[in-house]
Amino acid sequence: MSFYNLLSIFLAFLWSALAVSCSYEKSPCTKPTIRREWRAFKTEEKAEWIRAVNCLRQLPHDPALTPSVDPSVSLIPPVNASSSYYDDIVYLHMDLNTRIHWTGQFLPFHRWFVHVFEESLRNKCGYTGVSPYWNWTIDAPDFYESSFWKDSDPVSGLGGWGDPNADFSVPDGGFRNFHISYPSPHIVRRNFTLLSFNLPFPLATDKQKIGNTSFTASVIDAILETAAGDYKGFQVPLEAPEGPHSGVHAMVAGDMVGLCPASAPPNCTPGPTWSPNDPIFFLHHAMIDKIWYDWQCRDPVNVNSFFGGSVEHIENITAYNQYPNGGPPFLNLDSMIPADGLFPEVAIGDVMNTTGGFLCYVYE
Repeated sequence: MSFYNLLSIFLAFLWSALAVSCSYEKSPCTKPTIRREWRAFKTEEKAEWIRAVNCLRQLPHDPALTPSVDPSVSLIPPVNASSSYYDDIVYLHMDLNTRIHWTGQFLPFHRWFVHVFEESLRNKCGYTGVSPYWNWTIDAPDFYESSFWKDSDPVSGLGGWGDPNADFSVPDGGFRNFHISYPSPHIVRRNFTLLSFNLPFPLATDKQKIGNTSFTASVIDAILETAAGDYKGFQVPLEAPEGPHSGVHAMVAGDMVGLCPASAPPNCTPGPTWSPNDPIFFLHHAMIDKIWYDWQCRDPVNVNSFFGGSVEHIENITAYNQYPNGGPPFLNLDSMIPADGLFPEVAIGDVMNTTGGFLCYVYE
């Protein structure tokens, strides 16, 4: 490994270690759990998280799931009643895709989504650990060869890149037989894509941009420097079509970017809809949540800072530039986070503080 790569990894760890800590002395939550980076988990902790995720895949479909978006808008297949409870969680994200990306719901929804996923692991599968996050700034210097993809242990490993001779299905690790139902039955796939913004990704303009340049430690540092109280100014570069959120999804590709599997019908529409098919989605979005948490910790005014619309505008670059985090009607802290009947709904204001009572966790 080159000196540059070693230096980049060191700086990424330093960035994580120096993240500003919040004060929780007056919080309703007295004993918050501490979310840690995946590599800080012990082998048995990794194995337990993987076991619990696989457990959700063995549970039956919950008929309470009730899609709320017109199929002509969501462009997804109907609910498969023979699917699993894990598939239900994926379907929730699929159905709400146009309401939770490039709108004010992006950060609150995904914070809530990681939380209810963790609660499902606890309540349905006996998980007693915490949600891990994936600090991909560590891996940015050499994403393909990163040790993150080298753990093939069938019990405690996340597995590596997909097999190109088997539709890029993940061949090893704890998810090597991770069967999923949407958009059609297949095994979870990962397909490293260097020029990731050359994929059918909404509004990406630089098709030759190297994907991992979008999620380096310096990129995150710049986002964290967003002025106090400027929620929109913080969200937009984080979720930008060529920003860190999109970049990680697109470089992992396969299910993480919503490419149609070989088994999909001809009318399959690719996109970010079924990206939770790959369990590392939840590690990725815990990292996105950590970045928001770190920004909130920088100034008390950031904790309840919020602004965004309810309508996604990605029909063209002009519309996006006018409403990069959603157009009217605008949302507020009393606006509800949609849950499609699978979980109880809560207000955006309920998830602004990670130790506010409804939520009770911090980040290491």
